Amino acid sequence: MKEELWSNLRATRDAFVWKLEGLGEYDLRRPMTPTGTNLLGVMKHVAAEEYGYLGEVFGRPAPEKLACFIDGSVWEGADMWAAPDESAEYIMGFYRRACAHADETIGTLELDAVGSVPWWNEGERETTLGAILVMMVSETARHVGHVDIVRELIDGMAGGQRNATALPDTDDWDWGEWVGRLETAARTAAGR
Repeated sequence: MKEELWSNLRATRDAFVWKLEGLGEYDLRRPMTPTGTNLLGVMKHVAAEEYGYLGEVFGRPAPEKLACFIDGSVWEGADMWAAPDESAEYIMGFYRRACAHADETIGTLELDAVGSVPWWNEGERETTLGAILVMMVSETARHVGHVDIVRELIDGMAGGQRNATALPDTDDWDWGEWVGRLETAARTAAGR
């Protein structure tokens, strides 16, 4: 079971990394939703979760900390965007190092190993590696979904395959017609 969970986490992490490949600094950081969702910010956030949940929780604190954790601005959302002095190379490297640190934890502990989450409510902090692994697979996959949508908004690249290209604009598939069809269905269902 541990190998299966770990394999799923690694595959999801890999998808996360390649969803950001090929974009410049601006596209990686620009806010693409009304709440400011951006690619590097999501990666920065998940990297901090890797270091926290699969490090600190099991007595293995991160060997490095983001500035937002040091100055406390993490509680104001500073882990969800990249500051101008945090390059894409730095954030992506931070993510890779956080995953490697987490993998060391996973590799040395059994699924029933007990940890404590200091930022959870008193009396609810105790957990196991198995529970955290399930949570991290789910959490990472959820954020990869966000990244997939944001990437599509930026350059049209969508889907679950490495080296994907922008959505095809061919005679075989008319995306405008497709979206119009979905809009009509939505309006009909809503009685509009």
